[in-house]
Amino acid sequence: MIRRLIVSYVLLVAVALAAFTVPVAFTLTAQLRGDTEESVHREATTMALLLGDGEGDAPARQALDRLAGAYADETPGTVEVVTAGAGRPADPALILALGEGRSTVDWGSRLVWGPELVVTVPARSQTVPGRIVGAVQIRYATAGLTDRLWRIWGFRAVLAAGVLAVAAGLGAIVARRLTRPLRQLNDMASRFSNGDLTARSPVTGPEETRTLALTLNQGAERLDTLVASQRIFVADASHQLRTPLTALRLSLDNIADGVDDESVREDVESATAEVVRMSRLVSGLLVLARAEAKVSAPEPLALRELVGERLGVWRPAAEERGVTIVLTGDADERLRVLAGPGNLDQVLDNVLSNALEVSPDGGTITVRLEAPAGAGEEAVLEILDRGPGMSAAEQARAFDRFWRGQGLTGRSGSGLGLAIVRQLVTDDGGTVALRDAPGGGLCVRIGLRVALRLSPRPAAPRSGG
Repeated sequence: MIRRLIVSYVLLVAVALAAFTVPVAFTLTAQLRGDTEESVHREATTMALLLGDGEGDAPARQALDRLAGAYADETPGTVEVVTAGAGRPADPALILALGEGRSTVDWGSRLVWGPELVVTVPARSQTVPGRIVGAVQIRYATAGLTDRLWRIWGFRAVLAAGVLAVAAGLGAIVARRLTRPLRQLNDMASRFSNGDLTARSPVTGPEETRTLALTLNQGAERLDTLVASQRIFVADASHQLRTPLTALRLSLDNIADGVDDESVREDVESATAEVVRMSRLVSGLLVLARAEAKVSAPEPLALRELVGERLGVWRPAAEERGVTIVLTGDADERLRVLAGPGNLDQVLDNVLSNALEVSPDGGTITVRLEAPAGAGEEAVLEILDRGPGMSAAEQARAFDRFWRGQGLTGRSGSGLGLAIVRQLVTDDGGTVALRDAPGGGLCVRIGLRVALRLSPRPAAPRSGG
């Protein structure tokens, strides 16, 4: 927008300069041409009068010769005097002057002028009216006029360029002042979209931008209030829902311990399983509510270190079933990715829980970390299992809330795990997708924004020997 304002301002100044400068330059050019033509024609007329007076008069002829010589010495013009009866001249202008008594002016070009100005004036006898006794022709070199013409146009061109440069500088200052409120609004919107709900825009600038800033600030205040209310609700719901469910599960466990009737015990165990499932569902809904609230902004995290910590938590559970968790990839400890506090931990827990549940005993879960291939690329986190996998139709619906597949996780899961994964990853500006793992199973591919990757440490010098 700043560039467009500057260009518009400079174009406006350029049009004004052209409307003023070009006509003046043309007027000065025409005036220079007219003054020169008038001066040369006046000199030629004076010499023609002397030629007419000098018919048979030696002093007048001598005066003409002196005047022609002085004119040739003091000006870039040359004088040619032709008398009637001295032979037929070849020049068309002299033929017209001697034959028809016509004066002619030839600039040599229709555009401005040619190399020389040629003025031809007939000389009439002073004793015999109407008789042509000769002609005077002046050839005036226009090189000096051309230099003056370039000075006229060049000065105005340099002046116009200087004015345009000043206009561009002033336009940049004015444009930046005019767009400063818009840039402040954009900064506020950027901070707001990154999760900073305290971002506000200064109320400055024209009335329109002040009104817009006030409206956005009021909307931000309202949204901040709503998010704060949602945080309070999530905290209250976490306490109010989990506590009775936990108490209910303990009560059912106590009942099951004191019941000898097998059918009653089965009913109690079935109720306990439903309570466990409800607890998972409540926990998933609370996590999803926190994710949708976007209560925190992404921050740089060491990817390999964080993944290593979560794998350390899950390996004991995997070893109980003989499942091996392998960490591979070229990403090292210098790679930093952007993620909200706790988001990536929750993502890994959900994906690893699903992978462990579907993996056969003695299977392998591979966690692969890939560094970005170039500037602007994402870091990649992949979790591959050896389970039954998913069909293309199941992969298309796997991120829907409360959708449960036909595998092991479909029978015991809440249908919120992958929905939570997608919500948390996309909130941090990343991507998540499902695909078939090589050799069977499912691959969960997570793309993460890169915050920083430190340059490699210089290698220690090797001693020779």
